[in-house]
Amino acid sequence: MAVNQQIAPSLELLGLTKAFDGEKGGKTVSVLHPLTLKIEKGQFVSIIGPSGCGKTTLLKIIAGLENPSAGQIFIDGNKATHNKNRIGLVFQEYALFPWRTTLQNMEIGLEIQSVPKAKRRAAAMEYVRKFGLEGFEDSYPRQLSGGMQQRVAIARTLLTDPEVVLMDEPFGSLDSQTRNHMQAFLLDVWQSRKVSILFVTHNVDEAVFLSDRIIVFSKRPARITHEFVVPWPRPRDRTSLECNTLRREILETMADTGNLPQRRRGAEDERK
Repeated sequence: MAVNQQIAPSLELLGLTKAFDGEKGGKTVSVLHPLTLKIEKGQFVSIIGPSGCGKTTLLKIIAGLENPSAGQIFIDGNKATHNKNRIGLVFQEYALFPWRTTLQNMEIGLEIQSVPKAKRRAAAMEYVRKFGLEGFEDSYPRQLSGGMQQRVAIARTLLTDPEVVLMDEPFGSLDSQTRNHMQAFLLDVWQSRKVSILFVTHNVDEAVFLSDRIIVFSKRPARITHEFVVPWPRPRDRTSLECNTLRREILETMADTGNLPQRRRGAEDERK
């Protein structure tokens, strides 16, 4: 996707680092090398890399759940400390409250923002219809399938109207068929809303199918080793020659840089 130099990036990381103090005075653990990254408005950018390299830590820092050791974060050209309500985070575990119904879980972000009950209920009902959850408004999470729970979690995030949506392996716990369905569903939502998405995944196929750009992280402490641009329009055929060629190139690059164990070329890394 071409970069429009006249528009401020939706998300910009400048020299972001993170280190954790060792337990009982032990050695400090460096998690993130200085990271600089720009995501343009409406882009879908995926991050892939080995387990434990700092991908989730990065999302938590951007969302304000962790403090960086150094560096700055900007949302739409302004420091993120003043724009926390413009960042949404979707977890892999759905993070739904088991004692709240579908509607009540969707409404919680608006409830925290003190939006009047009637207004937040109307907004949540709109997403119930858009996300195909009619008939499950009063159901509890235990009564929903994994894909339905994740739709509720995505709706809850989008209802607060964020500028940037952070997604931490949101489909990692789903079966293959449901995962493919949710990927297509997410693209439909993204194309209708055009929010900027920063998406963490271990699945290279998923990254190629969804993304405008794919950022490859090294082992901890994480640094950006490569970036791939996915130039093809959507919808994409994940079995096409182009997608398979790019997928193979990414896997070989990761193996060459030590991010994957050496293995038969083209073998997908499905490890979580």
